[in-house]
Amino acid sequence: MLKAVILIGSLQKGTRFRPLSLEIPKPLFPIAGHPILHHLIESCAQLRELREILLIGCYQPNEALSRFIANAQQTFNISIRYLQEYASLGTGGGIYHFRDLIKSNVSDKDVFFVINGDICADLPLVEMLQFHRERVGEKGFTILGTEATEKQSTNYGCIAWDKETHEIKHYVEKPSTFVSTTINCGVYLFHKMIFQILAETYRNNQQLYNEAALSLPTYDSGFARENIRLEKDVLSKLGGTGQLYVFPMANRFWTAIKNPSSVIYANRHYLEIYRMYHPERLAQRNESNGPTIIGDVFIHPTACVAPTAVLGPNVSIGQDVTIGYGVRVRESIILGNCVLQDHCCILYSIIAWNSTIGPWSRVEGTPNDPDPNRQFSKIEKDSLFQDGKLHPSITVIGNNVSIPGEIVVLNAIVLPHKELNSSSKNQIIL
Repeated sequence: MLKAVILIGSLQKGTRFRPLSLEIPKPLFPIAGHPILHHLIESCAQLRELREILLIGCYQPNEALSRFIANAQQTFNISIRYLQEYASLGTGGGIYHFRDLIKSNVSDKDVFFVINGDICADLPLVEMLQFHRERVGEKGFTILGTEATEKQSTNYGCIAWDKETHEIKHYVEKPSTFVSTTINCGVYLFHKMIFQILAETYRNNQQLYNEAALSLPTYDSGFARENIRLEKDVLSKLGGTGQLYVFPMANRFWTAIKNPSSVIYANRHYLEIYRMYHPERLAQRNESNGPTIIGDVFIHPTACVAPTAVLGPNVSIGQDVTIGYGVRVRESIILGNCVLQDHCCILYSIIAWNSTIGPWSRVEGTPNDPDPNRQFSKIEKDSLFQDGKLHPSITVIGNNVSIPGEIVVLNAIVLPHKELNSSSKNQIIL
């Protein structure tokens, strides 16, 4: 029986994603019209043998998550369950904590996928499974890898590997110096043997915890005692043992979702994937009495768009959005129940739920795309501030924000439930 485990994190994670993650869990944030989790589950659904998907995280069960799971089960006809951690247990701790549920109905020869829930990609899971069965089998585990620039590779888990056998000779998580341009995509194929390794790691961590607690009575590790970091505590030790292999995903799209800038980048590529595999999901350019469509644009069926509006390229319009006459939207995401009044302009921005942009207003951000002149370049993980000032990036308008007419908002972050009364540039509006 083939299973997939998706690690969806906790409220303590994704702080760089705020204010977009203040309303819903980060994995449920919609990109190209669907939640991040939806895209990952859709990739998993390509595996014909897949029978169950387990979501592991530390979010309290809520209506949005329950509704998503119910809809996803119906859409993909796959059993999906949410397993809540009692505390944030790390990328390996949740797998170990729920080991009995993961191993249930899984034979010794079966494998299961583990996927980080904060990635967006055109995942080659079918090809990865085939590679694992033909080249790796029961002797080890497989990591999905991709290429990055030499400088950016140190922001990820780095993989030094044999190009002929695909065996990983050395694995280092976020090294201080250059190791390899091949990086970890956060997608793994394991079999039951991984639980023995996790059990040994757990015992070693407990011993270290107890020794520290004895020497320092006030010692606090800052996380649950069952916390296991899959990358640092497990994968780093498996490199060079003949048990770890890499499947390179070639030139397919992949990005980690760490900040709002990466959302705009992911939106662009998911719309491109729609054009290649699901063109029916995109707005049609030649519709009479419809808006002008440039490039790839997703419009929810319930949205109301004036015929003189110009949308695209790379725009997603959410549920029940109203777009007035003469509106221009480019490289942006407009979420549910927003109102864009006549002749406003939205560029490189995310407008969150229930917000209103007044007539003749302009909301604009600065794109933070990978360097097009450097092969395998990724989104830069810049800090929010630079030299004491807000780093120019895309503009994010939080939930239920009202911007009156003839206002300019440039490179700003506006927290939810605000009513602006003047223009703003390079500011965080609290």
